[in-house]
Amino acid sequence: MANKDDEQILVVKSDIIFKDGKWQGLKTDNLDYYVDLIKKNCEFRRRGDMENDPSFQQIIPYILFSSGNKFFAYKYLANAGEQRLVNNDYQLGVGGHINKEDIKDGKDVLEEGMMREWEEEVDFKGRLISKKLVGIVNDESRSVEQVHLGLVYHFVGESPDIQIKETDKMEGRLFELKDIAENISHSPWMKIVYNEYLSKL
Repeated sequence: MANKDDEQILVVKSDIIFKDGKWQGLKTDNLDYYVDLIKKNCEFRRRGDMENDPSFQQIIPYILFSSGNKFFAYKYLANAGEQRLVNNDYQLGVGGHINKEDIKDGKDVLEEGMMREWEEEVDFKGRLISKKLVGIVNDESRSVEQVHLGLVYHFVGESPDIQIKETDKMEGRLFELKDIAENISHSPWMKIVYNEYLSKL
C-alpha cells in the first residue's frame, strides 16, 4: 500500500477560493461560481505537505445518500485500524480526496473523484434518481477542518439497498431524519450539514 502522505490530491489556493471572503458553515448560494473557480484553479499536490498548510484547501466531495425518508450512515467497528474513529456514533457523508487518477479526458474531475469515492465506499444496488450539490462547507473552528473544503452532495436513490463495502471495518444503516440527531456523531462538518441542511428538509 502506498504511503497516504505521498498521494497527489486536488487542492486550490485558499486566497483564490476565499477571494470574496471566508464563510463559516454551509454556503448554499453561488455554488456554480465556486465549482467553476475550483475547476479553473485546481492543482495536485502531495497530501503530506498539505495537511498542515492553510494556504491551500483540500477539496473533499461529501455525499449524503437518502432513499425514501431515510438517510445512510455508517460507523467504524472496534477492530478498525483508525482507533480515533471508533465509537458508537454513526457518520454521515461518504467522501474523500480527489486524486490524479480522477483526471480523464473530457470528464469533470470533481464528478469523477466523487463517483470513485462513492463506488469505493458503498455498494448501492439501484438507480440514483438525483445527484445535487447542496452546499460547500467551510469550518474555521479546528486546524484539521481549516485545510479542507467540503462539496456537499445529496444523492437520492430509488432503492434502499445500500451497503458499506468494508464490512470488516464498518457497518452502515439507514436512519429516519428524526433519529439522526441522536444517533449521529457530531463532528464539525456533520453538525454543520445537519443543522444547516438536513434539519430543514
